[in-house]
Amino acid sequence: MRVLLVGAGGVGTAITRIAARRPFFEAMVVADFDPARSDAAVAHLDDPRFLAERVDAGDQAAVTALLRRHSCDVLLNATDPRFVMPLFRAARTAGATYVDMAMSLSRPHSEHPYAECGVKLGDEQFAEAEEWAKDGALALVGMGVEPGLSDVFARHAADELFDEIEEIGIRDGANLTVDGYDFAPSFSIWTTIEECLNPPVVYEADRGWFTTEPFSEPEVFDFPEGIGPVECVNVEHEEVLLVPRWVDARRVTFKYGLGEEFIGTLRTLHLLGLDRTEPVAVPGPEGPVRVSPRDVVAACLPDPATLGERMRGKTCAGTWVRGVKDGAPREVYLYHVVDNEWSMAEYGSQAVVWQTAVNPVVALELLAGGAWSGSGVLGPEAFPARPFLDLLTAYGSPWGLREQ
Repeated sequence: MRVLLVGAGGVGTAITRIAARRPFFEAMVVADFDPARSDAAVAHLDDPRFLAERVDAGDQAAVTALLRRHSCDVLLNATDPRFVMPLFRAARTAGATYVDMAMSLSRPHSEHPYAECGVKLGDEQFAEAEEWAKDGALALVGMGVEPGLSDVFARHAADELFDEIEEIGIRDGANLTVDGYDFAPSFSIWTTIEECLNPPVVYEADRGWFTTEPFSEPEVFDFPEGIGPVECVNVEHEEVLLVPRWVDARRVTFKYGLGEEFIGTLRTLHLLGLDRTEPVAVPGPEGPVRVSPRDVVAACLPDPATLGERMRGKTCAGTWVRGVKDGAPREVYLYHVVDNEWSMAEYGSQAVVWQTAVNPVVALELLAGGAWSGSGVLGPEAFPARPFLDLLTAYGSPWGLREQ
């Protein structure tokens, strides 16, 4: 397997550090718009299988050419969701397998944004599924931690733990703190704003997909391994759009443990228009400069990849499932916890980016070995869960199951 990894930020760099310990691939080309980032990711490894390149992720032709120049048969997208479609299409043009961790962007319904779906997450990719299948090509979409491992948990629950599933709820929480910062998101603020301020999507079997107000349906969820109770709210996320396509469940939700302060900050950004992505004119010494308010917010905050030494605590990603097994009610929480102290000591990567990064590497190894295979545009639920969960444990990062 020869991999083109596009994006050498926190998650991309963590991917290289995890993959460097595995023998399943022949080469990994690490490409970024900023050559200093791709150079640094490769230099850190001292592994001849890794090569640094520069590429504009929004330039489909340039990405296609890079795939062909290095004879890469897989494109792994570690950029933010703005670049999903050019990378997705570049992979198909070059005849490469495509893997991402976040799907094509949504657009709210023009008249009823908090009741009806407009363009849903992943709609643009699924619109091309028939062409991918016809070519015998594979796009594995949503293969990070959430979405990704959370979807694998849903598949595992359906295959081995339940006869009937009433509800699947992704529940994400942490007790992470960052020394010296009052507000320092542990993941891309660009992506965080996108998923938290867009109308959340809920799935119900008798209604299909519909939307609600941001931060709706608050609940307190007790997270394992010492994290404890965290208030979680509805957030737009890919699992709600992926799980029902392959897993039979009557209701699917995604709730994120944000906290009142974080929610308040996001509401203020929205109130001031600082969540907008459309460029605005800003006066400058040589005339107006057009910049995206959201990009300005991102530039003013610390890079999450650099916060590991200041972070304390654990992060938990998991899937709560309620249903029936052998005629009796059952409720479980399948989860994966990463302690920042461990991930920093073992890989030099902070917990949230490491937890995101390990899952596409596991998936690539399963694809390389043939344990996972398919064609079309497929989510993690379309593949058997047990090989993934076993290999994740073999990577030294076990998952857990708690009866509720």
